[in-house]
Amino acid sequence: MPKITLPDGSKKEVPNNTTLYDIAKDISNSLVKVAVAGKINGQLKDLSVAVEDDCNVEIIKKNDDEGIEIVRHSFAHLIGHAIKQLYPDAKMAIGPVIKNGFYYDIDCNKSFNEDELILIENKIKDLVKKNYAVIKKVVTRQEALKVFSDRNEPYKQEIVQEIPEGEEIALYFHQEYIDMCRGPHVPNTKFLKHFKLTKVSGAYWRGNSDNKMLQRIYGTAWDKKEELDDYLKKLEDAEKRDHRKIGKQQDLFHFQEEAPGMVFWHHKGWTIYQLLKTFMRKINLESGYKEINTPQILDRTLWERSGHWDKFGDMIFTTHSEKRDYAVKPMSCPGHLQVFNQGLKSYKDLPFKLCEFGLVHRNEPSGTLHGLMRARQFVQDDAHIFCTESQLHDEITKLIKLTFKVYNNLGFENIKVAFSTRPEKKVGSDDIWNKSEKILENSLKENVPDYITLPGEGAFYGPKIEFTLTDSLGREWQCGTVQLDFSMPSALSASYINEKGDKASPVMVHRAILGSMERFIGILIEHYAGKLPFWLCPEQIIIVNITDKHVEFAEKIEKTFKDKGFRCSSDLRNEKIGYKIREHIIAKIPYVVIIGDEEISSNKISVRQYDGTEHKLISAEDFIIKLNSKKTH
Repeated sequence: MPKITLPDGSKKEVPNNTTLYDIAKDISNSLVKVAVAGKINGQLKDLSVAVEDDCNVEIIKKNDDEGIEIVRHSFAHLIGHAIKQLYPDAKMAIGPVIKNGFYYDIDCNKSFNEDELILIENKIKDLVKKNYAVIKKVVTRQEALKVFSDRNEPYKQEIVQEIPEGEEIALYFHQEYIDMCRGPHVPNTKFLKHFKLTKVSGAYWRGNSDNKMLQRIYGTAWDKKEELDDYLKKLEDAEKRDHRKIGKQQDLFHFQEEAPGMVFWHHKGWTIYQLLKTFMRKINLESGYKEINTPQILDRTLWERSGHWDKFGDMIFTTHSEKRDYAVKPMSCPGHLQVFNQGLKSYKDLPFKLCEFGLVHRNEPSGTLHGLMRARQFVQDDAHIFCTESQLHDEITKLIKLTFKVYNNLGFENIKVAFSTRPEKKVGSDDIWNKSEKILENSLKENVPDYITLPGEGAFYGPKIEFTLTDSLGREWQCGTVQLDFSMPSALSASYINEKGDKASPVMVHRAILGSMERFIGILIEHYAGKLPFWLCPEQIIIVNITDKHVEFAEKIEKTFKDKGFRCSSDLRNEKIGYKIREHIIAKIPYVVIIGDEEISSNKISVRQYDGTEHKLISAEDFIIKLNSKKTH
């Protein structure tokens, strides 16, 4: 009989063919009521799976992190069940779990809108109420193909064909509906209670724009109703903060079909962009970087030598001229190496630091484009340090501290750090990778002891440190990176003269703090719900007059603020003062200065702040003193 070891260290023998469900029930009736899956030697399994040999066993409850994932995955199958009952001719593709939820891609002649979502959601609720058992059956490739052929499910057949020979194929039976999955899944729909279908979007099959566009239904599911309600409230808040919506409301930018994934900056939005750029330029200057600018189009051979062509070829825009192939710059690294290569460098010149606000283009799939957050044209706050191996520890430490400083100054305190190690496809020897990873790891242990490790997530040329911000809604945004690269400098013939008078290749450190200027502005807009810090506001002060007789004094006050360096304008329209104040408060202008009879007679101003605070009859000079402390970050 197999001997099992439970998480508390206790051991017991169980009869042959004992399932994980049997083990849960034997432990306690209360446990089996909340058990949705189990683990055998650390591998997730359905409760219907039997233990065969001596092993470690753990029961997964519905409110465990892994249990919630299983609940969400099972809800994805319920979308399939509901869809096939409502639209029998629909073809089901894939339905995976994502962060906080799940989705299913569907090929259906019926176009799903909000009304259809409600219909599908109600059908799922009806199915849940039936408390039916979800039954798993392991089948052969031929059996799976026949099942999905008989049911006219071409996407499932395609997936089956690609499963490696000998790998288990499991079908899950939801009454008359059959789906295929690695599992595990809940044993019964009684565990599927608190959910919501959230939206519909388009998605190409396999993410390839050459394939058919499918409809993707998203949903979320939680263990408790309170958790679901809290998440839906966050979604509602996120929708209100959507940078695209605020961008339109505040006249910051727009997108249009003639330039997909490329932003049209309006004056106010471009002002934010320039202010952020000035902030980063000052940071770079103080940190010893020399700002450069490199060409937008470079010969294809350069990208082949750097390794980018093989890695990113599908995402590179290309052009052709005079029998030569060119790439539109997807990143700045090779260009910076060309600048480094100009003129003989000595070890005394190192570290040699270059930075660029590099305009880059990447051919992102159209279905993934999302305003400023995912664009085809964007600017990176790119920088590279060329140094010796002995200088790496100090330089990496400086970069970690600098990155934290920038994020704190921009209003982000909760910053997570991850260490990404060598990917499967990489350049460079194992010795180089071992050395690179050790250097980054030592710097992290010294400066960020609570970092996490992401195996296989490094760049193709070297390991990296990733910085992730948490915004005011608790959402995480991966932004900054520090990447170590021993390979690209030698691939592009970069060298310096070392202390012995010999040629040597420098080590290259790739660094971006904001990542993409566009994306970071989108994050800032949503983090602050459009009410940016005073120093980043495109319009800091608006002067409003009550009647036409107050225009002259209003213009004088406007000039006073402008002369002191504030971004100020006047609204002198013949509108009611209440209407004008409300309009500018909605536009999130920090200060509305009101000019009327009292203000003119006292030679003072009255101010209404965005948060409702009022300053009645204060001199412009005293108010400027108050503002000066907020003028810079």
